[in-house]
Amino acid sequence: MSSQPKTQTALLVPTIGSRLTLHTTHPIPFPSPSQIQIRTTLAGLNPHDQKSRDRGLFIKDHLPGILSNDIVGVVTALGSNASKYAIGDRIFAQSKIVNGNEQKGFQEFAVLDEQFSSKVPEGMRDTEVGTLPTNALAALVAIFDGTGLGIPAPWLEEAKTFDYKGTTLLVVGGGANCGKFGVQFAKLAGIGKIVVVGGEEAELKRLGATHVLDRHGGDEVVGKRIREVVGDELIYAFDVVNGLVGQHIAVSALSTSKKGTLARLVFSVGSLNEGKIMPEKKAGYELRNVFGSSHDRPELAKGLWDRVGEYLRGGKLVPLKAEVVEGLDVDKANEVLDRYRDGKKVIQTHFRISN
Repeated sequence: MSSQPKTQTALLVPTIGSRLTLHTTHPIPFPSPSQIQIRTTLAGLNPHDQKSRDRGLFIKDHLPGILSNDIVGVVTALGSNASKYAIGDRIFAQSKIVNGNEQKGFQEFAVLDEQFSSKVPEGMRDTEVGTLPTNALAALVAIFDGTGLGIPAPWLEEAKTFDYKGTTLLVVGGGANCGKFGVQFAKLAGIGKIVVVGGEEAELKRLGATHVLDRHGGDEVVGKRIREVVGDELIYAFDVVNGLVGQHIAVSALSTSKKGTLARLVFSVGSLNEGKIMPEKKAGYELRNVFGSSHDRPELAKGLWDRVGEYLRGGKLVPLKAEVVEGLDVDKANEVLDRYRDGKKVIQTHFRISN
């Protein structure tokens, strides 16, 4: 560590609403006792990064701010209590989303909490494991945490008596990465009927969906398609893509006679238009707002991070597609964020910062 430089190149958000800028003298962070330092090899962008740049989400109290919570790298230093890795290990992680810049991916060196990380399985590329952290954690929390649908995670004691085979899960937004990981977790748990709206049928069925439904035709038509499959028994739904104007579709699919729950991402919250929810939910329904952060749900997240390498090696979790940009390309980073802002199609984009 004595020969390591004290400054590095990083992409920064100078002020809320401004473009990312490239800086070459940003300080390098060093690990606290339970942390590791890594040389960042890959950093990925997600939709919430656009909200950070343009609205100050998560970074407004820590400007200039750094983006990216999907991070892969090589261990370069260990905190005094860190014991999970050796120097030189290649790892991937979800960095801390809220508060501070030390863990973010858009810099040459970062520090990470070792409990929310895992070794890159032998034979897997950084670009593969880099698709997991944020999208997988959002789906994990939505399905298995009490703040979401509350289905027991398959490694918990409660899983031994839960009727996964007799359970139906509706995922709205199968074309999104978060939806694809939701399907994979449902299959991993053994959920019997996994009904997905939107996305490529062949891919989603390979990942574990039992039914893939066309999202086109209007609310009434889509709702009818769903209810033809789930009947009046559905109590678990996860909406990955819709804002308030579309979440009534999943709620309408919930049972009229049993209380159901819709888990939705925390960025799409608020009251729904009750007039669009048909038929009437006599037993009521709940809306659960999901924040897919390892640090926010540490017990559940650690359960996954302790097993994710095994799941990847065994094919129980499958990495998704991503585009790769070479280097900390500030123009390309702003372009990707602009596409998220403008509602254009974006394939998750990774930035290869080093090898």
